[in-house]
Amino acid sequence: MAKVLIPFTEGVEEIELIAVIDVLRRADVEVCAASLDGELVVGRSNISIAPDAGLAAVMHEDWDMVVLPGGLPNAFLLRDDANVKAVVQRLRDERKSIAAICAAPMALAAYGITAGKRVTSYPSCQDEMEKLQPSSVYVDEAVVEDDFLTTSRGPGTSIAFALRLVAKLCGAEKAAEIRVSIVA
Repeated sequence: MAKVLIPFTEGVEEIELIAVIDVLRRADVEVCAASLDGELVVGRSNISIAPDAGLAAVMHEDWDMVVLPGGLPNAFLLRDDANVKAVVQRLRDERKSIAAICAAPMALAAYGITAGKRVTSYPSCQDEMEKLQPSSVYVDEAVVEDDFLTTSRGPGTSIAFALRLVAKLCGAEKAAEIRVSIVA
């Protein structure tokens, strides 16, 4: 069974977090939604979300993928967190999958993960993405995959993003099965 870590914090875009967790769990992927401190988090729409764990307690486990949801200040708090950076860099070094949606690809750009890769993000983040990683190729598509990296645009692309993650982890047939079951 594939294992996915999703760190999140204050201001997380709830749709992006919950849609990814839901779709991955429908595909029988083990998902751990980890807040930075293990405490309840209030998202951008004032929805309280209980984490499965605190990031420090689970960051050293063997993960197949790490997914960074967007929302502000969540994306900046993830970018600035040493544990998030360490997990992302470890998975890159292990050639495992890294994904981010909305404003969160900016954290990956700041870490150097997007260098030389095709990427996308929330439209207003494009200039910052290009400034942080001039060698990346910004693409105006709902979901962009390049090698180990998957990025997406925002709340409205959450289901398409989540289904691409299922395809990456479990295969296209499983993603198609989930797509039909949720009428996507």
